Amino acid sequence: MQKRALIVGLGIAGMSAAIGLRRAGWTPVIVERAPGRRTGGYFINLMPDGMEAAAGLGLDHLHTRSPEAGSTWSLNRRGHRRPAPGWLDLPGHPTAMVRGDVEAALWHRIRPGGDDGIEVRFGTSPLEITERDSAVEVLLNDASTGRRSRETFDLVIGADGLRSTVRRLVFGPHERFMTTWNAMICAFPLPGQAPSFGAQDSLISARAGRAVWVFGLADRPPTALLTYCTKDIDAQFTGDRTERLRTVFGDMDHPAVRHVLDALPTTPDYLFDSVHQVKMERWSSGRVMLAGDAAWCLNLFSGMGTTAALRGGAELGRALEEHPDSLGAALATWEARLRPFITTHQRMARLKHQWFVPTNRFLGGVRTLAMHLAVNARRAATEERLLQAAAPVRGPADRAVAE
Repeated sequence: MQKRALIVGLGIAGMSAAIGLRRAGWTPVIVERAPGRRTGGYFINLMPDGMEAAAGLGLDHLHTRSPEAGSTWSLNRRGHRRPAPGWLDLPGHPTAMVRGDVEAALWHRIRPGGDDGIEVRFGTSPLEITERDSAVEVLLNDASTGRRSRETFDLVIGADGLRSTVRRLVFGPHERFMTTWNAMICAFPLPGQAPSFGAQDSLISARAGRAVWVFGLADRPPTALLTYCTKDIDAQFTGDRTERLRTVFGDMDHPAVRHVLDALPTTPDYLFDSVHQVKMERWSSGRVMLAGDAAWCLNLFSGMGTTAALRGGAELGRALEEHPDSLGAALATWEARLRPFITTHQRMARLKHQWFVPTNRFLGGVRTLAMHLAVNARRAATEERLLQAAAPVRGPADRAVAE
């Protein structure tokens, strides 16, 4: 009899896990509390590990948007611009896209509604999860009808994000696992580029404790990221969020910053949240496991969340194929392969945090110096390549004359 798994969450981690399960011969069922699938989204990047995992999952419809032209500019306090290294200039050659690009490719791959597609239930979430001797019993709630039903599965996967319902029901309250970074983020697509900049340009305006990023893309308007530091996280969720952000960034009086702030009230799709990581000693308990942000949440500063989610799904399928008769061995293998990768990038996120938004003036100065040195190094490397390309080619006859 084919084994059956419940996946809670129709995000990148959930759909990736579903593909991995199906490849291992399982029958996955995905439940999603939202009434429909999300589209669009903010800027993300995939590192080579993520592109490799995407290929391993069979994502042959993955749309990439790395700028073919354009520059990255840093804006100083006086509004002057200077060249700067951008996010895509980081080591590893990241590939740019928006979140919806990855989700669309995964959705195409799972083909819900088709003869061999994966079952997806919208407006559905778990209320209770009870592990029995050889299965997991789940009480599911259908918000559209109010109907509740109990079903049994061989495995339950919580891929339902930072504040995971599955994690809360099985592992404990959020406070046990979510680290606090005293920072906020707001990410959303812009209707168009900021005035006086090229369509594919990227912009950075950073001061101690606050930063505005605009990520240029190849074939669509850019997306924006506002991030700032605060010790009173709870207060950030009170009142009008647009007005709060205007207050935080209001004195950064540059047309590009005003353009970003003016766009926020009109966008139907934005992320506004506090910054955390999830740290757990184990990502599974019996027949219940967590994946993606529910398990480890590298956070947006890491730039590795999508890569980790894709890799998690690919590795899960591989581990289940290697251990078809022992779920415990498969989950232990899966975690052993992923844990070093996740630990490394959770640590790296602390350093990248300072790249996104320096937390004090001293670190802001260090960041500015590092960007200046990086630009000079890149300029010197470019000049060296041009000189080498322009140098005449010396053949045997030239060498003979020289001798």
